[in-house]
Amino acid sequence: MALFDSSGSGCGAGSATASTTVEMLIPIWQRVLERPGIGINDNFFDAGGNVHSADLLFRDIQRECGRELPSSTIFHAPTIASLASLLEQATLPRFSPFIRLKAGSVKPPILMAHGLGGRARFSQLAKHIQTYHPIYGIQAKGIDGREEPFDCIEDMAQFYLGALNDVQREGPYILIGYSFGGLVALEMAQRLLETGKNVGLLVLVDAYPHPRFMSAGQRLRLGVQRTTRHISEMRQKPIKGAISYFIAGLKHRMRIAQNHSGSRLPEAPRLSLARTTLQVQKKAYVALARYRPQPYPGKIKFVKSESDSYFPGDPVPVWANLAASLEVETVPGSHLNMVTTHFESLAAILSRYVNDAFSHE
Repeated sequence: MALFDSSGSGCGAGSATASTTVEMLIPIWQRVLERPGIGINDNFFDAGGNVHSADLLFRDIQRECGRELPSSTIFHAPTIASLASLLEQATLPRFSPFIRLKAGSVKPPILMAHGLGGRARFSQLAKHIQTYHPIYGIQAKGIDGREEPFDCIEDMAQFYLGALNDVQREGPYILIGYSFGGLVALEMAQRLLETGKNVGLLVLVDAYPHPRFMSAGQRLRLGVQRTTRHISEMRQKPIKGAISYFIAGLKHRMRIAQNHSGSRLPEAPRLSLARTTLQVQKKAYVALARYRPQPYPGKIKFVKSESDSYFPGDPVPVWANLAASLEVETVPGSHLNMVTTHFESLAAILSRYVNDAFSHE
């Protein structure tokens, strides 16, 4: 297992076959991204690509060259040049779970663990973290559809630590985990400390254990908080809107229940992100329900969203007894947009954490 070189250096003018592959890819990218001018070193996501268009891209590649590739390949080869280089290989390599989100020249790298969906969705956030440390997103096993996803956080942590030499051979380690990924980062940190390694920084971003592992009082407060939010939302809507809101909530709960029950996945190409993301998410829900965090002997820095009422309003009662030291800060936005569209405040806090932790080096 290794990191794939996405520089595209294998697609130089001296390779006639690679040049032909590039020529085959250019119109596909232009069509999928609806952009007439695409450079061979333009990043797919910077050019407007997303998960859906990645599925379309690899559907068209299969039609053109008869080769089926996982849509997740785009995370490892995000340019025409790098993808052409990869297509020239006889067999697809087994990719590392670590995806470089931002280059850097200072050790150690920053490692950011995935949420329930398994994808490293932190590209924009990473770009706004002011640091010379390289930043890597951790992507779940099985997101490529070629392997079975894990349904246990302990197994996830062990797998990622086993691949850690791809990006880092010795500490100190910088671990950041968002939502479900906070539990993954916590378990990785626990295991690193148990083997005598140095964890220089552990940051949990809106990360909480399953409510079953909270105290009865915490569960009660959380239930009241969620109910109050729903009532408030419904009161602000006309009757039709309130009914639609209620039905949407029921459908959401049914989807979660189906994820737990092992129901069939919707029809989609087996290697498409539309399918593999749901496969990973189904197993992640199981893992979340199983994982009971153990007391962490080091410091945890915790960043919570300001406006989300689905999670506990105060993380201190949840985490204070699970950390030797706990520091909490709040950023504007909701649980979802704090890492996707309103990430500036979170990026500023993470920049400060990293700089403070390693300013002496």
